[in-house]
Amino acid sequence: MIKRDIEPLLRHLAQQYPVVTVVGPRQSGKTTLAKTVFSEKPYVTLEDPDIRRFAIEDPRSFLAAYKTGAVLDEIQRAPDLPSYLQGMVDARGAPGQFILTGSQQFELMTQVSQSLAGRTALLRLLPLTLAEVASTRTIDPQDPLALPTCLLNGFYPRVHNLKLQPSQAMGDYFATYVERDLRQLAAVQDLRLFERFVRLCAGRIGQLINLSSLANDAGISQPTARSWLDLLQTSFIVHVLPPWFVNSSKRLIKSPKLYFCDTALACWLLGLRTPEQVQRDPLWGGLFENFIVMEALKDRFNQGENSPLYFYRDAEGNEVDLLMPAGRQLHAIEIKAGATVNPDYFKGLKRFDAHHPRMLSSGCVVFGGDVSQPRSPWPVHSWLTLAGAYRRLG
Repeated sequence: MIKRDIEPLLRHLAQQYPVVTVVGPRQSGKTTLAKTVFSEKPYVTLEDPDIRRFAIEDPRSFLAAYKTGAVLDEIQRAPDLPSYLQGMVDARGAPGQFILTGSQQFELMTQVSQSLAGRTALLRLLPLTLAEVASTRTIDPQDPLALPTCLLNGFYPRVHNLKLQPSQAMGDYFATYVERDLRQLAAVQDLRLFERFVRLCAGRIGQLINLSSLANDAGISQPTARSWLDLLQTSFIVHVLPPWFVNSSKRLIKSPKLYFCDTALACWLLGLRTPEQVQRDPLWGGLFENFIVMEALKDRFNQGENSPLYFYRDAEGNEVDLLMPAGRQLHAIEIKAGATVNPDYFKGLKRFDAHHPRMLSSGCVVFGGDVSQPRSPWPVHSWLTLAGAYRRLG
């Protein structure tokens, strides 16, 4: 098993709360993490139809077999179960009784927060970080295809643990998602249209979301496009990055930007099968930006920090790719896939700082080159620094 950065936080919270809930995409490592950290607890998966039927039809008798606690996997499959857990954990009063996992974030969070308010800690586990991947294999900085290979392989643990061919693994992953999760979450009448919609989303990676354009290209209505986009967020396929804005005289663009939770799936949907194809693709910059945004999001989740990340763009086209809250201020990150530092890399940072004085606590550029540069006031960090001790993009 690849040791996960979130493990110390999971152990700590299990000493404070009677229930800890871990949500994340399918195959992000939730089950392996929970079974490894809490190996002494019984493990129960609600994917098993017989167990699920028992839990749904007679939840009290089902839970009676686990009076001292258990790991309950895919808890969203028995949506009423958290309500019955409430009285059970209150009666015993001990921390770390139940570990719940789930792969449908919005519904599960609603169920858990309503039924177990004040009794559960909520953690989000996304696929591996670059540092976690690098703990199992060496990333050669001299290899010109090291970066596109990372994006093509993605960060799902199973791909790295079993050394799977990423295009085959992602094809299977998407088929499984459509066959299992999609039919649980919503009644999509035309799966062919839905797959086309998802591929069109991949073609807009790192771009502002224009629902009207997306709907027209997919041949569906705008309400359907909105519903399907929500569906992709609910099941951890895509991540929508909101814009940052303040009340000011400047008109800011308020459409969010679209990213995928893992670059391997995005590459597969785009038809990219080799590192060379990834590197030459017109969406190379968007894929690299996706990678850095998700690294920042994973790092925050692994630290137990759930405050949102943002991007900035004004009506004049001034942009900062990523804004991370730092107290009452912001840390700004400009993301550039190029391997050579260009003076234009700093344009967005300078403009934001000028337009919003005292709002930035710090800022930097993360780029596709292999050597960092300690420039002032905006240091330039190689993407390779994310594979080592440097994790905070600061």
